[in-house]
Amino acid sequence: MIGFIKGNLISANSNGVIVLETGGIGYEITCSAQAYELIVNQGKGELFTYLNVREDGFYLYGFISQEEKSMFLKLITVSGVGPKMGIAVLSSMPLNELAFIIASQDVKSLSKVKGLGKKTAERIILELRENISQLDLPEGGKKSKDAPKLSTLEEDSVIALMSLGFLRSESETAVKVATERGADTIESVITIALQVIR
Repeated sequence: MIGFIKGNLISANSNGVIVLETGGIGYEITCSAQAYELIVNQGKGELFTYLNVREDGFYLYGFISQEEKSMFLKLITVSGVGPKMGIAVLSSMPLNELAFIIASQDVKSLSKVKGLGKKTAERIILELRENISQLDLPEGGKKSKDAPKLSTLEEDSVIALMSLGFLRSESETAVKVATERGADTIESVITIALQVIR
């Protein structure tokens, strides 16, 4: 499995495909829009990658961060969403916005992604929210009875952060900090929470 590549840009085309050279080998990688822009602008860089093995060949997909790759891997578990569609969804909006759309069940906004129908958008939101909400806490899967309950805003924000690949425990902590600082919308909570986590 090729999980990470760092190298120099050899070529790029308008379809988001680049060739990155490392160790004398050029790897052809289909990138998310954010990863493509970064590599093309710098002429070099590093990508987290996913190798898709099919009967007709091997295909590499590149991402700007572990969070972006994590979201991609979640997307392609949904029936009807292959790697190309996963890249299209990621490339259509920032991760924060995508996480917000999933957390708020905004089918209309997700359906605006080119090539993504309403039914598939509904399936993405339903399956990802369910998967995320069923993730266990690292401490054993159950919350302490003494743990403070989360408001609807806080819970939606936690789900959004978990859709980006963060653990529930660290997401809850960061969200609490964000709300204590006065954040009162899911967008502002996520923005501050990401700063706290990183």
